[in-house]
Formats: sequence, structure tokens, C-alpha cells
Amino acid sequence: MTTAEFYQLNKDRIYLFNQGSYQNAYELMGAHPCTEDGQEGTRFTVWVPGAGKVSVMGDFNGWSEEDDQLQTMWDSGIWTLFVPGAAEGQAYKYRIETGNGQILYKADPYGYWSEKRPKSASVIRRLDYEWHDGEWMDRRARSDHFRQPRNIYEVHLGSWKRHSDRPKEEQFYTYSEIAADLVPYAKKMGYTHLEIMPVMEHPLDDSWGYQLTGYYAATSRYGTPQQLMELIDTAHQAGIGIILDWVPAHFCRDDHGLVRFNGEMLYEKTEHPQWGTLVFDYGRPEVKSFLLSNAVFWIEKYHADGLRVDGVSSMLYLNFGIDDPEKKRFNKYGEEGNLEAIDFLQDLARTVGSRFPGVFTVAEESTAWPKVTHPADQGGLGFHYKWDMGWMHDTLEYVSMDYLFRKYHQNQISFSMMYAHSENFILPLSHDEVVHGKKSIIGRQQGDYQRQFAGLKALAVYQMTHPGGKLNFMGTEIAQFIEWRFYEELEWFLLQYPSHKAHQEFVRKLNHVYKDNLALWELDYQDRGFEWIDADDSEHSVYSYARFSGNRAYPVICVINFGWNGCGSYRIGVPRPGKYKVLINSGDESSEGRIIESQNVPMHGRPWSIELDLPQTCGIILKKIRSNN
Repeated sequence: MTTAEFYQLNKDRIYLFNQGSYQNAYELMGAHPCTEDGQEGTRFTVWVPGAGKVSVMGDFNGWSEEDDQLQTMWDSGIWTLFVPGAAEGQAYKYRIETGNGQILYKADPYGYWSEKRPKSASVIRRLDYEWHDGEWMDRRARSDHFRQPRNIYEVHLGSWKRHSDRPKEEQFYTYSEIAADLVPYAKKMGYTHLEIMPVMEHPLDDSWGYQLTGYYAATSRYGTPQQLMELIDTAHQAGIGIILDWVPAHFCRDDHGLVRFNGEMLYEKTEHPQWGTLVFDYGRPEVKSFLLSNAVFWIEKYHADGLRVDGVSSMLYLNFGIDDPEKKRFNKYGEEGNLEAIDFLQDLARTVGSRFPGVFTVAEESTAWPKVTHPADQGGLGFHYKWDMGWMHDTLEYVSMDYLFRKYHQNQISFSMMYAHSENFILPLSHDEVVHGKKSIIGRQQGDYQRQFAGLKALAVYQMTHPGGKLNFMGTEIAQFIEWRFYEELEWFLLQYPSHKAHQEFVRKLNHVYKDNLALWELDYQDRGFEWIDADDSEHSVYSYARFSGNRAYPVICVINFGWNGCGSYRIGVPRPGKYKVLINSGDESSEGRIIESQNVPMHGRPWSIELDLPQTCGIILKKIRSNN
């Protein structure tokens, strides 16, 4: 096939790519094994506008820099060539001669796989895989994820478990090995989703995957693309959704990556002032096609159920990380919003929403930017969910306080309900909260060893009963005391100690109570799903509230004692008369299953109330049951 024939065959796709609206650019660009004119080989296609010469070098031509020169397709900026004999599994790079004669050696921006670091060449790879998750995919397309439980287990694949008996470079579990261990564990523990930190190719382990070079390549650290598909497929068959962390905010400046791809700023527009990375040019149409297509790629090819978009705040603000007034920039309205990034994010929302029913997007957005989860056609960004960073900050600061001072900060916990329904929130206790000297989650709890476990359980009950989705980073469920270390596995040996084993079992039980009770999640994003009973008992540092499902007949009552002391004969008003069953009592697990009947004693503005024996530092969940139970 000649270049002219290739162009005619793909001219509509090329036009859309150059217009910034092609959502499947990976089908055109990259390295695709195929047969042309009776010969087997691979067609290479890459966007390098303004280049003087582009060639592909690899295992198939002895890494010759001149033998296989791509041909330009006129003013599209796209270069292409079919190379007979270039086969799957062979490594390659592009040699780019810029307009001013500079020679660059680049990995393929659309490459499906790459060599294992520290090597950096792309690898020809098909993405064939026989999926077995048809039932899950059909159900997903018909589902309303807003009315389903969301209890997310955040995982870094390189440190959840490792082969500690091997040399450091060989310690990683493969995707297949992770699937065999992680999926059954998540199912047993009662998690509904796994959120996997970036699995796209990245050169530096220390970046945790958030500084990418291969946006379309599943990192070779853990195996092949098909093995990652196997992991996701296995999760789906077990009834567990997969959320992938995705990083369109910035990329690293490693020479073989996107940086100055044609010798000039091409994919990038500016440098990030804090992270030493490069910010995408969201206004360049071809870059927009690259990013929109990448989101589609992970959903379409890897069956991802959600994308958690990293660093959204850094995208939204032109002056994110800029303190010098002389360097500040403003848009045409005199404001700090990055209009090109806003437009991109709205297009992302429209793309995912229109093409993939049941798939959701999550924004890691740490400011008060309005309408993050409101529809784009109503002036919002269009995300389905937003991490509630305010809840996270206030809550962790509160539980880190000495018990003596908590009564002076009662509103630090209750304040979140003032804005809880302004967005569709997920409550995150993520990897960012257990690194860089912040301590682990249990390490923030006050008191002695026993009291720290009590505080961690109370926090878990509070998070699980507060409106919004839930996210916890791996290791919190076993009460790991040290901060997360990306270079070694979790301290699973802690489970030989009774307190840690008991905490893991408590989390498992709590997770299943959450999943099994509609009142704890069905109306998360509606005002009528939550009512305060008493938010003002600062003297005891106790909070009580009710959660409701759609018919409101069988509410769940939640009581959180963040105080030092227990309270015998603690009375709270309840919204319905009848019998209430104790589902969880983190301070006295022997009371679980006990039935407490309401009394006609007015309390908290309600005509009925129940009386509890409230242990010190604990969380209690009760549910109204049918009278004949």
C-alpha cells in the first residue's frame, strides 16, 4: 500500500485527528502488525509535524537509522511506513531529524508495550485477548452506579505483595500472580472496586506511575498487556470493578518520551513549576485527540470501569504552583481558569458519558472549584465523582488531636455535611496520606496501642456511614504502623499478631455490613438519605445520625464516639419506633446482634428514643428491623 493509498483509506480519521476530535487515534497511530500486498509486517505511523526526516529503527532492521524512512502525509504532520518482516515482540524507536538538524530517538507515543526499565524502546504488540466478563459488561451498561455501593481498595501493584526472596529487580508479582491473590482477597474483604495506581509505562519507580512516558503501554514491570487484561477480567468475574488512575495533567521530561517530540514544544505548553514535569497543550487539536483517545483506549481495550483523573486542580488553574505575582497568567476574562483544560475535561466527560454507559470518571480536585460533578452542558466539568479532600483533611486533623481538645473542635467533623451534597463525593484515605512523614492512618490515632486500634475502628465506622463513596489505601485494613514504602511489600507478617488480625477481621465485617445495607449507600447523593440526630454533643465528642434508603422505613442509626470516655445509658432520638439491631459495635463486639427496642421518651426533637451503653472511642451501627424479627 502506497502512502497515498494509506492516506485515502484514512483521510477522514486523519482529518478528525487534526481537528482534535478523533477518539480512537490509537487505531491509526502506532505500530500495527498487518499484511499488506501479501507481505506480513508492521505499519508504523507517528505524528511529528515539522520534522525533516523520520525513520524507524529496531530489531527487524538491525537498528539501522536509515533503512526504513517514513513518508510524510502532506500537511497532516503524520508520517507512516509499512515495514515487511517487522513482527510482534520486536523492539523499536523512532529516529527523528528535526527541522534544525537535531537528532532525537523516541519511543512510540502510541506504543502498546515497551521494554522493561531501564531500557526504553517500544515493543510491537497486538492486544488480542479472549474476554470472559460479558455478564459483567452487560450489567454495567444497564446499571446506575450512583445507586450502588462504592467501597474502593486502592492498590499499588508493585508493593501490595512482592517476591521478597528474590533479587530486587525480580521481586515484582506479575499481573497474573496479582490476579490470583488480590482478587480473592478483595472479594473476601468486601470491597466493591479496586483502584489501581497508574499502570501506564513510566521510567522511575519512585514516581509511583504518575510521571509517564508510555500512555498506551501497560508497564512491562508486571508482565504483558494480556496479563493486565487477565487481572481485570478476573476481577469482573468476581464482581469487582476496576478503576485506573489516569494522568492527563503532566508528563515527565525523559528524553525518549513526549518531551520536545519534534525538537520543539509539541505535546507540552508549559513547565510545571513544582513537579519538574511538563503540562500538556490542551489547546492543540492533535494533543487533544491523543488524550481523549487514551481515555477511550483504557476503557475500550482494557474494560476499565472508571478513570480516576489525577491532578485536576493543576489543570484547572493557570497559576497552579506559581507564587510570584510577576509570573501569574490570566485568561481572556481576567480569571485564572485554564479555558483550554476546562474544555478538554468537558469533552472527556461527554466522550465517556456518551460512549460507555456505566463507566464513571473521578476527579482528584483539591480546591473549591464549582460544579466539578455537574453536567458539562450546565456549566460543570462533567465528572461523575470528586474526591472530598476537605473531608479527608478535617477528619485526619481531628483524629490526630489529643482527646482533651476534641470537644473544642466538634464542628470539624460535622462541617462536612454542610457541603456533602454540593458534589458527588468519594471520601479518600489514599496513598498520599501515608507518605512523606504524615504517618500511617493508625499512627495518627492518639493514646496507647489499644486506644490507637480503637480510634482506627471508630474512624472506619465513621467513614463507612458518612454519605459518599469510600476509598482506603492498602495496608490500612491491617493497621500497618509504618508509612507506605513503594519498594517493599505491605507488612503482612503483622497478621500473626492478634490486634492486627482482629482489625482486619473487623474491617471485613464492616465492609460487608456496608454492602448489605441499602441505607448506607442508595441515597448517598440525595439530601433525604441523611439526617443528623445530634451533631452538638461536644462534651462527649459523640456524633449520631440516621441513614435512609428509598422507602425510609428501615433506617440505619450511626453513633460515633470520638471521646476518651464511655457513656453508660446514652440516649438518642430515633426517626422510627420499633426494634433496632446492633450490626456493628467496635467497642463491644459481643453486643452485636443485640436487639434494642425504642421507648416513648422524647429526645433530640423526636418522640422516640433508644438507650445505649456507649463504650469509649467506638463506632456503633444499628438498623431498624421488622417487629416480628
